[in-house]
Amino acid sequence: MGISDISFPNLGIYLSNVPKSFSVFGFEIALYGVIMAVSIFTGIVMAAHIAKKMNQDPDLYWDLAIYAVIFSIICARIYYVIFMWDYYKENPLQILNLRGGGIAIYGGIIGAIISVFAYCKWKKQNPYLVFDTVAFGLLIGQILGRWGNFFNREVFGGYTDNIVAMRLPVDAVRARDITEELASHIEPGTNYIQVHPTFLYESLWNLCLLLLLLWYLKKGKKAFDGEIWLLYLAGYGIGRAIIEYIRTDQLYITGTTIPVSMVLGIIMAVVCIGLDIFVRSRKRG
Repeated sequence: MGISDISFPNLGIYLSNVPKSFSVFGFEIALYGVIMAVSIFTGIVMAAHIAKKMNQDPDLYWDLAIYAVIFSIICARIYYVIFMWDYYKENPLQILNLRGGGIAIYGGIIGAIISVFAYCKWKKQNPYLVFDTVAFGLLIGQILGRWGNFFNREVFGGYTDNIVAMRLPVDAVRARDITEELASHIEPGTNYIQVHPTFLYESLWNLCLLLLLLWYLKKGKKAFDGEIWLLYLAGYGIGRAIIEYIRTDQLYITGTTIPVSMVLGIIMAVVCIGLDIFVRSRKRG
């Protein structure tokens, strides 16, 4: 394979010269950054659209986005750096290199939660209703944003030969993402690894979750403000815990080999489902 090629052999798909960036007037622009920008913009549009459907002011979400996007990106990067500190303490200048990827969605969610509570207190809005609306925007952003990982040749799993198995040239990926198990499946005379495209799994999972929540909202099944947000966190947590199990770029709880995102996903799902049941039971009572 050429160093810029990507293939899905069991689907008969071979993509030649897939770029990581493109040049405009001599300035290199990373496709990862472009996709992140598009996903953020599309997410805000989605949130504003849902706000209008729920008889809210769509402009509130454009205003909120100014603060929330910046703070969430900062938190997402800080979260990633904390759990990859063994690498970044030896490469401190790479902390600011967002073009190379390395932001964690859980950090972004934490940033979004803080931003929404602060903004709603300032503007005297119902934060739980805002969270319900923001959930749809976040899902759109995650669905599209994961494709930035495709162009960056990152966020993949261990070896597989399933229908969507993906091949990537060894020299195109970060050495730390190639596990011993993956290396053992590199056949003599070849220069590629064959992996689970976990970025694709997560994108599709989030698409299914988005469609489910849109249906839930349309059918009027929402029982209280904040329920859509709880269901989003629970649904995402379940999917992320499963997908994280097979990823090779896991972030570990300090001093262990336990993937932090898998643990958080499970805890988040259990807590949010429990809260939903608790609030619904109280409302019935």
